[in-house]
Amino acid sequence: MAVNSGVDKVVRIGGATASLADSALSVPQLIAGGNLDYLVFDYLAEGSMGIFGRMQVADPSAGFGSYFLTMHVGPHLEDIAKRGVKIVANAGGVNPSGLAAALEKMIVEKGLDLKVAYVEGDDLRSRADELRADGHRDMFIDAEFPDNIVSANAYLGAFPIAAALNKGADIIITGRVVDSAVVLGPLIHEFGWGEGDLDLLASGTLAGHLLECGAQVTGGTFTDWRDVPDWENIGYPIGECHADGSIIVTKPPNTGGLVTIGTVSEQILYEVSDPADYIVADVRCDFSNLKLEQIAKDRVRVSGAKGRMPTDTYKACITFDGGWRAVAYQPIIGEDAAEKARRQAQALFGRARTLLKANGLPDFTLTETVLIGAEHSFGAHGIPGGGRELICKLVADHPDQQGAGIFAAEQWTGITAMSVGTSINLATSVTPMTGVFLFLINKQGVTPTMTIDGVTHEVHATQGDPASEHMPDIPSTKPAISQEGDVSVDLVKLAWVRSGDKGHLFNVAAIARRPEYLPYLQASLTPDTIGEWYRHLGPDGKPPHVDSFHAPGLKAVNFVVHEALTGGINASTALDSAAK
Repeated sequence: MAVNSGVDKVVRIGGATASLADSALSVPQLIAGGNLDYLVFDYLAEGSMGIFGRMQVADPSAGFGSYFLTMHVGPHLEDIAKRGVKIVANAGGVNPSGLAAALEKMIVEKGLDLKVAYVEGDDLRSRADELRADGHRDMFIDAEFPDNIVSANAYLGAFPIAAALNKGADIIITGRVVDSAVVLGPLIHEFGWGEGDLDLLASGTLAGHLLECGAQVTGGTFTDWRDVPDWENIGYPIGECHADGSIIVTKPPNTGGLVTIGTVSEQILYEVSDPADYIVADVRCDFSNLKLEQIAKDRVRVSGAKGRMPTDTYKACITFDGGWRAVAYQPIIGEDAAEKARRQAQALFGRARTLLKANGLPDFTLTETVLIGAEHSFGAHGIPGGGRELICKLVADHPDQQGAGIFAAEQWTGITAMSVGTSINLATSVTPMTGVFLFLINKQGVTPTMTIDGVTHEVHATQGDPASEHMPDIPSTKPAISQEGDVSVDLVKLAWVRSGDKGHLFNVAAIARRPEYLPYLQASLTPDTIGEWYRHLGPDGKPPHVDSFHAPGLKAVNFVVHEALTGGINASTALDSAAK
């Protein structure tokens, strides 16, 4: 364990997971080579809340991340205890107490002395009727409050985690907290930050945002992927966090991947809307004028985050039962594969509709054909003609399992009754559909709790300022650019680019590789040009609405593309439903 004291105190935090099913290799790597104070795990996204909610419907004792016990932490408990590394994880899903109990049993069986705490208060399922009566609507698409709720959770902040550490917890399990809280909580505890230390809370939130997605900040999904060495042994991130709020991003020695201004900048803007107003439960963050310094190989110092009073609301997420979806993947090979696939899809949907009528069932609520290998994801920007082999992804949604099952069965006729070149189906599934509904809930109606040693404590949550206004967008500065001798240049030569999903929308950021490139990015990339590029993802063939934001410190422009990921990661039919 790292030894920290005095004004030079440094808290070393390792980021082990970006999702509920991340690598089994990250934890042993970070424990062996990280010299860590803390190891944190991010398990939760809108999609995973729906998964955990359905798990608990099937088994009331379930609803949490079982990999935490079987793969990520359970097998390494002895080493964790020996090294004195503390664990913070939102792996509790919709049942934090259940995971805590299972973990405590495992600790006893191994003869270890580790104290477990868990954070609750985020679960809103018991208040569904009240919230529906209050008239809440989706904050992005203005949809009505749903029925058939699977999960309902407020995004709590970091102070309950700090409270658990203050009580001597070694492992803290939470349900739905903001992703960055698993890092901010330890920093509040270690440095004694308070609710009024807004710049420091923003800096700690930034540290959490950098570490929460695992290897994405150490070269994973990086624009310059050819420059990233040794994917087989990619290093997971370590944040060296200082009391002034600065963080040095690095990774264990002798591991693959890389940490550069490019990899760090991309992660800063991942899944961010306005970089000057990144809103979490404890603070509103301004990341627009950060300072990034490459101080050594695989070591980037980040500083300059600013904070202001938080809002008086929590973000809340509901997942709900949206019917059933049948998906089939049909290989089609040979000349004119795309044309054959489209005709075959139309015929199969038609045959299934005939069977629905014969069984007295309503029509499908959605049918979709996605041609994987024919550049379907690029719309008008795809290379014409397509290839001579593709996978035809057929999607049919129906209110009833029987209706979806009818299509799953009937689609098999394609191999014998329709297109030449249709091969054996790769996969067919009928699964429940999960919708997502996002809204804001007043903090006064939510009470975070922390339980340790069998005693539950209410934790005061930052109430925020109801008068807190939206930070104004930073205006784009567009110095005159000579038009003489202009040439077309691929965007990738001028910028690093990172995109990510968030509910029904996604963001895409372009970060200038050199400061002098920024004016050209600002002149060429506008809401209109971005909307036109993604026209094929917009409603009714129209360009989606696009907001633009600026981050001068990162030499970047960031765009939020609305109504382009209908249904979010749970329900989108797109091949790239995670907007990667």
